[in-house]
Amino acid sequence: MSCVKQSADTVDAMPAGDRTFNAFDDMQPRMPLATPVEARNGRRVKDAAVPPQGVYLPNNNVLTPQMRSPEYVQMSNAAAITLGIMAGKMHRCGCTRCLNLLLTYPEGCRANCAYCGLARHREADRDYADRNFIRVDWPAVPMAEIVDKVARSGDQSPFHRMCISMITHPRSDEDTVAVLKAWTSRVDPATIPVSILSNPTTMERDDVRRLRDLGADIFTVALDAATPELFDRTRGKGVQSPHKWQKYWEILLHARDIFGPQKFGAHIIVGMGETEHEVLELVQQLVDLGGHSHLFCFFPEQGSLMDHLPATPRDQWRRVQLARYLIDYAGVRVDQMSFDAEGRVTGYGLAPAEIDQVIADGVAFRTSGCPGKFRDDVSACDRPYGDSPPSNIASYPFQPNKQDLRKIRRQLKIPVVQG
Repeated sequence: MSCVKQSADTVDAMPAGDRTFNAFDDMQPRMPLATPVEARNGRRVKDAAVPPQGVYLPNNNVLTPQMRSPEYVQMSNAAAITLGIMAGKMHRCGCTRCLNLLLTYPEGCRANCAYCGLARHREADRDYADRNFIRVDWPAVPMAEIVDKVARSGDQSPFHRMCISMITHPRSDEDTVAVLKAWTSRVDPATIPVSILSNPTTMERDDVRRLRDLGADIFTVALDAATPELFDRTRGKGVQSPHKWQKYWEILLHARDIFGPQKFGAHIIVGMGETEHEVLELVQQLVDLGGHSHLFCFFPEQGSLMDHLPATPRDQWRRVQLARYLIDYAGVRVDQMSFDAEGRVTGYGLAPAEIDQVIADGVAFRTSGCPGKFRDDVSACDRPYGDSPPSNIASYPFQPNKQDLRKIRRQLKIPVVQG
């Protein structure tokens, strides 16, 4: 397993159009269609009962094996390439620093989030193990094989962190514990720390405590939506999904109490209809609680209930990225910033020279997430091209170079520094 640095060539950005932000009224999801009875709850996979054999690479043209966690988990393409499970290259980077593991079942995720490729409404379209998630396929791999490969690599492992991603399923809580135990039995969590991307809908306070006691290092909650109204429209009853804003916050606050400062956080998707002011107020709230925010740029997932809607304009995304970094890591508060009548950032609360220094450093525009081993503000979870195509990078999975920074300045409408 190695991290081979690839070519530093960049590709020109796609035209941004006239939009400068995604407004609430423009981001209405479709309503899910009814699923035929014969396609519900993984029935096709369970009726076929094909036994799994080794690694399964998603293929909608074959009978999907009946794979279940904790014996099987899915992993991102980037993780599979890094681990040597599958062949492939990633644009401008040779590996990912986070081993993202996703629980898997024939029944799939029982939630119906409007922007997600794993949503329940896709049962009639694709078996769960064949669905795309954050724009890529997720091979299914025996957990024992993963642990063995990582354990044998020792201190040569490229991974800075492992993350277990839960889904909405009756067995998700117990199987997350089993996957965590399988990992810590062979891999020292002090060497490769473990994050939990939780499913609050099925959890209680004791579940959070048990994961901490078993060695989890960081606990995160995917709020995703920046306001209660957006949450309900994209994750709750608006799309026939079971999630509730209040329950997510209940578990987030339990994580604050149990994991402690800097060891909990929330995912937020930017550009689903919130204003920049609203999302940055949420970022500030998380910082005031002692946690961090992990941002994603909305990029319509094929097959989701929002796949007909526009991606987040780059200027909106860059403004929020920069402002979020200043709140999370530079001590700037949202009430020091200025906003226009549409809630767009017009001032960052720092002198131009200080802003210029932050932009020149480039870290503000990298993928945000749980920290790795380089710097506290550099995420291990780099998610290569999870929220954009390589031709128009939203979250840089590597350190932006001079050409990248010139593009970022243009997107921010800040004068380009030559040289």
